[in-house]
Amino acid sequence: MNSFLRSFLQNRQQAALYRTRQPHDNPQTPILLINGQPYLAFCSNDYLGLANHPRLKTAWQQGAEKYAVGSGASHLVTGHTNAHHALEKELATYTGRERALLFSTGYMANLGVVTALIGRHDAVFLDKLNHASLVDAALLSRAKIYRYPHNDTQTLALMLAKSSAQHKLIITDGVFSMDGDIANLPIIVKLAKKYQAWVMVDDAHGLGVLGNTGRGTLEMYRLETEDVPILMGTFGKAFGVFGAFVAGSELLIETLIQSARSYIYTTALPPALAETVRASLIVADEETGRRKRLHELIAYFRAAALREKIPLMESFTPIQPIILGKSEKALMVSKALYERGIIVTAIRPPTVPQKMARLRVTLSALHNENQIDKLIEALAEVL
Repeated sequence: MNSFLRSFLQNRQQAALYRTRQPHDNPQTPILLINGQPYLAFCSNDYLGLANHPRLKTAWQQGAEKYAVGSGASHLVTGHTNAHHALEKELATYTGRERALLFSTGYMANLGVVTALIGRHDAVFLDKLNHASLVDAALLSRAKIYRYPHNDTQTLALMLAKSSAQHKLIITDGVFSMDGDIANLPIIVKLAKKYQAWVMVDDAHGLGVLGNTGRGTLEMYRLETEDVPILMGTFGKAFGVFGAFVAGSELLIETLIQSARSYIYTTALPPALAETVRASLIVADEETGRRKRLHELIAYFRAAALREKIPLMESFTPIQPIILGKSEKALMVSKALYERGIIVTAIRPPTVPQKMARLRVTLSALHNENQIDKLIEALAEVL
């Protein structure tokens, strides 16, 4: 086994695909302390800057005082507290749906939903750039898998027409996590109605950020519950905490409680964390200036990049990729930025397609124009 593992790791290193972790010693903010030195970070998903919010820290502390630390069991045994129950009700209200169900992570939510709803005689339709958890969920479901080119709804239509499956499920990211662009949900919904398919949207990177009130891509497109009956969201991005949920009809949630294996057979989230998410939903709604500020900074960054002829993809979300092609180049540029006191992670295959390695710049409401200027100046130098 050791010989195989050594060979595997050597191959990863030779292909410039080896990944490392960088421990830091302070809360998640635009400035991270590494070995006592400050670095300006542009790779967090803390879009609204809530991960270090004092109201969230207080909610965590008060939740721990009341419920202690661990939940102690799965939801269906003795792990489901009033904190979990209240959060699920508030998530249903937040998303405008009948019910919501908590999951430990977005990965587990996607696995649980897809494997509970479809099986061997069904078909699942995936955008080529869907998150890895959605691909894994489709594989585990044993349904027939159709993968259409990114945002290519014409090919999706042909695939739907070809399928004679008993049930058809179209799954897409709302905001694509590596490109930062948005699914063409109105067309997808139209096709789903025509071909009697169900629609599931993973809006991990849209909730809290997009739409007039931050309700995500569905609000942005003015889509209703009947258009997208299955909505998955996470708390580790804009809401600054941890965990995930699925929202939908009473029938959907009851079905998942009975049959979603990644819900049934895992320990419930810590109740104090549930209390913290409850506070986060309130803060995100009350402090609307954070979302406005975030979009101002996105526009500022894109304008500055244009002036310096830094090539960006078409994205008006906090995710701003810079395609560099080869993994070696992405690593080299990331290292050069690090030497200048700036952290931007190099994203390489298999996270992105071959020859599409990139820097994935992400912005937070806590960044400021001076910090963006420093990033742009450094990028202009190293590119």
